[in-house]
Amino acid sequence: MSGNNEFINTINLIEKEKGIDRESLFEAIEMALLAACKKHHGTSENVRAIIDRNTGEMKIFAQKTVVEDVYDNFSEISLEDARELNREYELEDIIELPITLDGAGRVVAQAAKQVVVQKLREAERSKVVSEYKSKEMQLVSAVVDRIDKRNVHMAGDNRDLVLLPVEQIPGEQYFQGQRLKVVVLDVREGTRGAPTISVSRSHPELVTRLFEQEVPEVADGTVTIRAVAREAGFRTKIAVSSENENVDAVGSCVGNAGARVNMVVDELNGEKIDIILHSDDPREFIAAALSPAQVLAVVIEEGGKMAKIVVPDNQLSLAIGREGQNARLAAKLTGFRIDIKSETKAREEGAITKADYLENMTKEAPVSVSEYAEAAAEYYEYKGDEEQFDDQYVYDDDYDYEYDDDYDYEYDDDYDYEEAGDDNK
Repeated sequence: MSGNNEFINTINLIEKEKGIDRESLFEAIEMALLAACKKHHGTSENVRAIIDRNTGEMKIFAQKTVVEDVYDNFSEISLEDARELNREYELEDIIELPITLDGAGRVVAQAAKQVVVQKLREAERSKVVSEYKSKEMQLVSAVVDRIDKRNVHMAGDNRDLVLLPVEQIPGEQYFQGQRLKVVVLDVREGTRGAPTISVSRSHPELVTRLFEQEVPEVADGTVTIRAVAREAGFRTKIAVSSENENVDAVGSCVGNAGARVNMVVDELNGEKIDIILHSDDPREFIAAALSPAQVLAVVIEEGGKMAKIVVPDNQLSLAIGREGQNARLAAKLTGFRIDIKSETKAREEGAITKADYLENMTKEAPVSVSEYAEAAAEYYEYKGDEEQFDDQYVYDDDYDYEYDDDYDYEYDDDYDYEEAGDDNK
C-alpha cells in the first residue's frame, strides 16, 4: 500500500488531542490489519503487518515455509516457486511474500475500524490509570457532578472521580457544582468502560495535603508533619516538628491570628484541629497530645506500649474529651495505650512518684486562639453537665474503653468510622 500523508497527519492529531502515544496507535492499526487478514484469508498466524512511521505506507507479508509438496497455499511454497524468487532458497527456509487485501472491501474496513477503536480506548484507559497512579495520596480539586444514591461523582481534570460513602465526611452535605478538595485513594482499571478513580474526604492524608498547600514551610520541608490522628468531621490532632531551630513549627502551621489553620478548617467545614509540637521524648509527646488538658505526670509501662497519665482532678473530663475523643485521638497520634487518672486517685493508689512528674510541662503547646477559646468553653460545659466522669479512664488501641464501675459509660459507635455500620457510610 502506498504512502499516505493524510493518514500520518491524522495519527499526529490524535496523539496531540488525546494524549495517546503515537507508537501505540501504529501498533493498534497494525493489529487491525492482521485482523482484516484473518477475516479475508481465514488466518493471521503467519502474517506480519508493518506501517512505515514516516510515510504511512502499509505492508503485509505472509511467511511461508519452503516445502517439496504444497498442501497449504497460504503457509507453504514449493521449492521450485521459491527458487524463482531467489535461487538460494532451500527446503524448510522461511520466506516472506507481500500480500494485498484487495477485494476484501467493506469487511476489511470494518474489522480494522473495530480493532482501532478498541485499542484507542485501551490506550486511553491505560493513560488515565498511569496518570492517577502517580497521584495516589495527592491533593486534587474537583467539582461535584452528580450524586448517584450515596455515591458522589466528581469531575476533576476531565475525569470521573468517585467519593464513596465510607470516604465521605460524616454529616457533610454535597450538591451539584460544589467544589471540594480530595485525596486520590485508588485507581482501578476496569475490563469495560473507564477506570474507577476513588477519592476521599475522610482520610487523614487530606489534612496533611491541605497544610502543605497552605503552609509554605510544610511544602518546602522546613516543617514536617510527623503524625496525624483524625476523626473526620469532628476533630484532628497533628504533631509537627521543625528542621530549623529558628522556625516555630506550630506557629508556622497556625499562621498570623490563625489564618493558615483556619483555611484548612474552612475546607473541612469547621472540623476542629489541634496542632502540637512533636517530641522524641515519649513522655513530653504524650503530654502534649492530650492538650488542651494539663498533664502532671506520665509513666511509661508494659515495654513502652502503655502510658499512665495523671491530670489535675478538675481536668480529668477535659483530658478524656467528649465521648473519650481527646484521649482516643492522643492514643492514635502517639501509638500508646493511655490510662488517665486524676491526681487524687493516683496518689491514693501510689501509682506515681515524684520522678514521674513533668516539671516543665505546665503549659500547653500553642494552638490557634480559637482553639483556646473552644477548649475553655468545653471545660466549663463539662463542669456544668449533670453527668460527671469518674476519676479514671483507660484507653487501649483496640477501642476498649474501661471505666470504674461507679460510672455507667456508653461509647457511641458512630464515632468509630472503620467499624461503624451502614448508617455512617
